[in-house]
Amino acid sequence: MENKYFFTALTRISDLSERPFEIHGLPQEQWATGDYVVGEVILPLGKRSLVELTSGRMVEVLQGDLVVGAFGVRRATLEAVGDWQHIDSDGRLEALTEGGLFGRATSISLLLPPLTSMVYRGHVVRQEQKVCMKDFVSPIPERTYDCPTIMMLGTSMSSGKTTAARIIIALLKQAGLKVIGTKLAGAGQYHDILTMRDAGADKIFDFVDVGLPSSVCPPEQFRPYLRQLLAAIAAEKPDVVVAEIGASPFEPYNGAVVLEEMKEQICCTVLCASDPYAVLGATQCFDLTPDLVTGIATSTTAGVELVEKLTGIKALSLWEGESISKLMCILQEKLSQFSWSV
Repeated sequence: MENKYFFTALTRISDLSERPFEIHGLPQEQWATGDYVVGEVILPLGKRSLVELTSGRMVEVLQGDLVVGAFGVRRATLEAVGDWQHIDSDGRLEALTEGGLFGRATSISLLLPPLTSMVYRGHVVRQEQKVCMKDFVSPIPERTYDCPTIMMLGTSMSSGKTTAARIIIALLKQAGLKVIGTKLAGAGQYHDILTMRDAGADKIFDFVDVGLPSSVCPPEQFRPYLRQLLAAIAAEKPDVVVAEIGASPFEPYNGAVVLEEMKEQICCTVLCASDPYAVLGATQCFDLTPDLVTGIATSTTAGVELVEKLTGIKALSLWEGESISKLMCILQEKLSQFSWSV
C-alpha cells in the first residue's frame, strides 16, 4: 500500500499538492530554513498525533504516513524549542508546530502533548533543485505602510491575544470598516489567522505569505520580510489593521522589530496578559503603556481590579457584555486620530 501524503499548513503558499515532485535526500550542508521536506511518521504503539493541513483542519496521522512541511526554528516559552540544525545523522525530527514547522526538539514543556515524531525522508525536489517556501513568493512592490493599526501584544504565548483580536475584528466589521487581520511574528500555524477571518476580517496575512516558517531569525534578515508583508497589507487599502505579535516582544520572534517598524501607525495597543503581575513586568520591560489590558489576567473581576491597582491601566474582561461598549469607546477614540470613526 502506498504511503499517504499530508500537506501541512506551511505548504499552503505552494502548489505541492497539485503538481508532482520527487524526494531526494540531501547532505546537511545543503539544508536551510524554509526548505520543503518530507518526514515519515513514527509513532509509539497506541499514541495519536495530529497535524494541521493547508485548510487549517486538524487530522490524525498514522505510522508510515508522509508529511510535507518546512525546516524552521521555534523558541516557545510554554511549548517546544527546537530547530533543523539539531537534526542528527539518524534523521529523527519532530513537527515543532502542528502547522508543519520541522526540526529536532531540544526542549519540550511537560504540559505539551507529544509532538509528531518523524524521520527525514528527503527534500522536495523538482528539476534537480530543492523546493523552498521562497520559491512561491512573488516580489511585492515597495509601498508605504500607512494603515491605522490596532496592535495585539502579549506577556507570553497563550495569553489571549487571538481571542481578543477576534472580538475586536467583529466589532470593527459591525461598524462597517474594511479590516485586515494579520499575525506579524510567531511560528507558522494557520488556525490563529483563520479565526480572524471567521470573525469577519476582509483578508488575512501572516509571515508565511512572504516565505517564512517562523519569524525566528536575525533581525536584519527579518526586517525585509516584514516590509514585504506590510506592503502587501497596505496594497489592500484597509480602513484598519488588527495585528498580532506572537509570544511577547522580548522573545526571539522579532516582535521588537515589528514595533519599531510600525510605531507611527499604531493607534491602539492592547496588551493580553497571562496574569496581573505579568502586566507590571511587561510595561516596564517593553517601555510602553498599553491603551487596554485584557486576556487571561482579566478572566474575573478580581483579575481586572488587581491589574488596575498594580498599573493604573484600564483593564477589561472582553467576555462580559458590558465591557463591549467600553471597548467600542476606546476603539472610537483611538481610531479618530486617523480620521476614522467606529
